[in-house]
Amino acid sequence: MSWQAYVDTNLVGTGRVDQAAILGKAGGVWAKSAKIVISPEEQKAITNAFTNKASLQSSGFRIANQKYFFVSSDSYGDDPSLIIVQGKKGGDGAVLAQTKQAILVATYILPQTAQDAGIVVRDLGAYLAGVGY
Repeated sequence: MSWQAYVDTNLVGTGRVDQAAILGKAGGVWAKSAKIVISPEEQKAITNAFTNKASLQSSGFRIANQKYFFVSSDSYGDDPSLIIVQGKKGGDGAVLAQTKQAILVATYILPQTAQDAGIVVRDLGAYLAGVGY
């Protein structure tokens, strides 16, 4: 499956995510939905969010020029490389998932919920981590 198919089918295609992207941990956008634009500065800050939790907690993160306030950051399952970060902006929000080589970025808008978007992102992240990405 192509990276774009993961965005189109496994993230946005679920109806639980509004916009999404897959970033490489080493840099670059591997795939993205049509409306999301993540600047190089935002990409770097998103990547750094997983290594600088204090900054993430105090400053939140930005996606497509929208600021999201930090809500939570947790490891998932037995793989310590899979970390899920949740952020909020009013009733809307964002979910980030770091795998071994990639970072999933997803935004949701009401009536989509943090829980629904989080499950979709977490499950795809777990799958990608499990196959070495």
